[in-house]
Amino acid sequence: MINIDKYRGKYRIPSARWTAWDYGANAAYFVTICTAERTHDFGTIDNGIMNLSLLGQSARDCWHEIPAHFPFVELDEFVVMPNHVHGIVVFKKPDMVETQNIASLQRGAPKNKFGPQSQNLASVIRGYKIGVTQFARLNKIPFTWQARYHEHVIRSSEEHARIQRYILTNPQTWDKDTNYR
Repeated sequence: MINIDKYRGKYRIPSARWTAWDYGANAAYFVTICTAERTHDFGTIDNGIMNLSLLGQSARDCWHEIPAHFPFVELDEFVVMPNHVHGIVVFKKPDMVETQNIASLQRGAPKNKFGPQSQNLASVIRGYKIGVTQFARLNKIPFTWQARYHEHVIRSSEEHARIQRYILTNPQTWDKDTNYR
């Protein structure tokens, strides 16, 4: 018999997510998504200029397609680096009177303890990662994402401007980047 409680709370690092925040809420989110093992799959940087590989071009193209799949998302600054991407995703959902999901109107339906998982940051990033991964598989390019991603809720216009500058200048500072190898 399998003991489902055996590893509960063990062997999994705690979430870095802000527990008081609803990641489906309207806000600007700064995200960093890395390749597995920080492999340089997206291209190279020469003299501060990012030269995209075929997979890097797909990573860029898939990012720009996000609003087609998630109409409440607006994209801000974005950059593809050799082994990661940085971007700002802005949620602008209209005020909702009832619910986003007809299924959630059912009484007694089982509820996900993490809340709705279809219109939040995790679903946007999951969709993006799937798009790039599918391109890699179709083109027989060996590729894997790091399992998690880093996010930060942008809380002020000053912080927003600082993060935008960081993203735009990231290729020029590649040799100082913690992801550089």
